Amino acid sequence: MAMDAETQHRSICLTTRHGKERALARPFRLGLGLTVVSCPCDTDQLGTFSGEVERPADALETCRRKAMLGLEQTGLRLGLASEGSFGPHPAAAMLPIGRELLLWLDLERGHEIVEQRLELCTNFDQQVFGPDQEPTGWLARIGFPGHAVIARPANWTPGAPLYKGLTSTTHLREAIAASRSTDAQGRVQLETDMRAHLNPTRMASLRRLGMALVRRLRTPCPSCGAPGWGRIDTVAGLPCSWCGEPTAQTLQEIWACPQCKAKRLQPRGDGLVSADPGQCESCNP
Repeated sequence: MAMDAETQHRSICLTTRHGKERALARPFRLGLGLTVVSCPCDTDQLGTFSGEVERPADALETCRRKAMLGLEQTGLRLGLASEGSFGPHPAAAMLPIGRELLLWLDLERGHEIVEQRLELCTNFDQQVFGPDQEPTGWLARIGFPGHAVIARPANWTPGAPLYKGLTSTTHLREAIAASRSTDAQGRVQLETDMRAHLNPTRMASLRRLGMALVRRLRTPCPSCGAPGWGRIDTVAGLPCSWCGEPTAQTLQEIWACPQCKAKRLQPRGDGLVSADPGQCESCNP
């Protein structure tokens, strides 16, 4: 494998307060011989899913700041941090989508490696219920009580009370009642709690992302041999299978080395050579 023997037996700091080591420790131990050390820093200062603290930076910069928090606290030289964001699919607003980002920070080599995935397998959802509406069907759909729920008044504003991490019917009913009591119309907003330790679906996504990063770290650069050779971007232009015009779909992938910065164009990983006409602006305007 690409890593030197000294690095294989070192520890790596994972900055998390949400149990992400349950998803990431095994891939890094088995794939790279690294021991993941969880560092529960106050990552809420960098933003929260529930909106009490706005995220001041984008996802990548937030990951960098998280990783550095743990490295500064532990004194380790290798760091990991992840960040997720969730919302409606850009092409189909009724479908939820997640974007998971996992960052590897190597202070000795002075480089970082970022692996990310767009995740269609997510239970992310939120819904407002009136004073007489029961959320039974919604709760079943999002996987409660195995997946936690957040409750808040529909007219909630930052600084007002909300109820997170709800995993029992009793606590949920109490939170719904309390939320409705402070809303002028008796409404409550329920939403999935997307913190990893309370969302098994997201935890599984993080495990897949961790495995992808491990595979990348096991891939040496063809130019200098450093670990981390992998995809960093894509080039659009996959031709339509009907008219041959370029589409917005990926035509090629850009692979690069975090050490020597070598870059190469690679074919799509799935081998697709033409796009469905439904993705073509000429055939499906």
